Formats: sequence, structure tokens, C-alpha cells
Amino acid sequence: MTATAPAPAPDLSVTFAGIKLKNPVIAASGTFGYGIEFEDVVHLNKLGGFVVKGLSREPMIGNPPPRLWETAAGMLNAIGLQNVGVANFVEGKLPKIRKLKGAKCIANVFGYSVGDCVAVIEHLNEAEGVAMYELNASCPNTKHGGMVFGTNAAELSDLVRQCRNVAQRPLMVKLSPNVTSIAEMAKAAEDSGADAVSLVNTFVSLAIDINTRRPRIANVTGGLSGPAIKPIAVRMVWEAAKAVSIPVVGLGGILCAEDAVEFLLAGATAIQVGTASYADPRAVENIAVGLKKWCDNNGVAKVSSLTGGLVV
Repeated sequence: MTATAPAPAPDLSVTFAGIKLKNPVIAASGTFGYGIEFEDVVHLNKLGGFVVKGLSREPMIGNPPPRLWETAAGMLNAIGLQNVGVANFVEGKLPKIRKLKGAKCIANVFGYSVGDCVAVIEHLNEAEGVAMYELNASCPNTKHGGMVFGTNAAELSDLVRQCRNVAQRPLMVKLSPNVTSIAEMAKAAEDSGADAVSLVNTFVSLAIDINTRRPRIANVTGGLSGPAIKPIAVRMVWEAAKAVSIPVVGLGGILCAEDAVEFLLAGATAIQVGTASYADPRAVENIAVGLKKWCDNNGVAKVSSLTGGLVV
């Protein structure tokens, strides 16, 4: 009797915006430091990629504490985009990142004016070791009354267009969920030159200490993330994916491989894992390993075949 040959391992590789990842699992910005902090904890070569903490034109110390508050199904944060600044990143962090094997490095970029964002990208253009940029569109434009770029289609379009004009690498735009139509914002980003969009960022929220009658967060409001937002995030990814032809990267409350599959079926090409890393520093790796097992157990030969597979 001839033994049956084992089925080939599932192909987890995905390509978006011209960048090939070994799998669709990416560590989200703000939850994975600059990547190098996790190299002794996580097998980085098992990840598709990681997004570094948001980079600004100058170093930022962030908001005063308290800056985090655990909620029933997630957390509020108002870190205030604390970071070392783009120059310090290029000089002090990137040389170490270049030595890492496997996972692609994505640089998250933000600023409080279009000029700030453009300046950060121009600085990064000259450095090696970054695969693509993720433009955070959830910051207030201080030169135009504080309107958040990602909540106004015209502001978003101008930001994306000017950044795309200078970016020498693929440009992914991270969209704010605090909008009436995520599909409209995704389309505005695409029409202005975005190579991909990622969504969703955190939801503006408020928690109150009923004994002191004061906010739990010093900044008063914070961004809600974690499992509480997952069904909303999945819905928004589905709506955005139907509206654009560029790749969509989904995030928001992913804790396990099955959560990742939901986002892929909704239309995501890849996913990002954020808040889960606070509870388990190895969450991103575990999800990548779990996704391979899920595909194997469910007869999925190519993980890319899951994208947009929702049946309605």
C-alpha cells in the first residue's frame, strides 16, 4: 500500500503596494516600539512585518500621565505620540533594524501640518531599511483650526497628494474611524495617490472615575482599542475594501488567528495586531503561527485566497 504524500504547507505570503511579506501578520504602530525592543521576546522572522512608533519631525515627550486605562474589553490610551523624532530614529534605531531578518520594517509618519509629514518622509527617503511608509491621518492639522486630517476628505486628499509626491517608497494611509463614511475617506486616499490604506485607528472615547468625577485619562479623552472595537473595525474594512481597488490592511481588536481571518474575509490583504501585544508580547508571533495552522486545518492553500471571501 502506497503512503499518501503529506499536503504541502499553505502559502502565507501576500503582496501589497509592491511589497512581499512572508505572511499577512504585521505588528501595529505604537504597540511594538521600534521592533528591536522585541527581538529577544519575539521571533521576528515569523512576522510579515512591523510598524514602528509614529515618527515626527522633532522628538516628542507625549502627554502627561495617566495615559492608559483598561476598559472592560480593551483599553483607552492617550500617549500623545511620544517618539524619538525622525533624525534620532534614522541614526540610532534604523542601523539595528537593518540587521533584523525576515519581517519588513514600515515607518509610521505623522505631523501637525502637511509640511511636517513631508519633512519626515523626505528624511526617511535617504535612509535604508524601510520598506514603506504608513501615514497617520488621525492628527489635527494645527494650521487649519485643528481639523483632523482623516475626518475631512479635502484635508486628507491634500495631505496624501503632497506626501505621495515626495515619497520614494510605497505610501499606506492609516485612516481614522471617527468619520461618517470610511468608504469616502478610503476613496479620497486612493484618488490622491495612496498605494494602500490601513484601518481602523482608535475611536475617541472617555472614561470617568465616578468617585473623583474626573477623567481616567489626563488628556480627558483617549483612543479606544482592543476586542471591543473589532466588529466595528471589520465592518469598516468591508466597506473600505468595496470602495477602493488598492489593498486594505485591517486592524482593530485582533487577538487570535480566527480574528485575523475575519478581517481577510472582509477584504483585507494583511492585518495588524496592536493592543494584544500589551497583554502578551508574543501575540503577533502566536497569531502568525496560528494562522498557518488554521489554513492547514481548513484546506486553505493560499492565505491570499481568503481576501474578500465574505459571502453575503
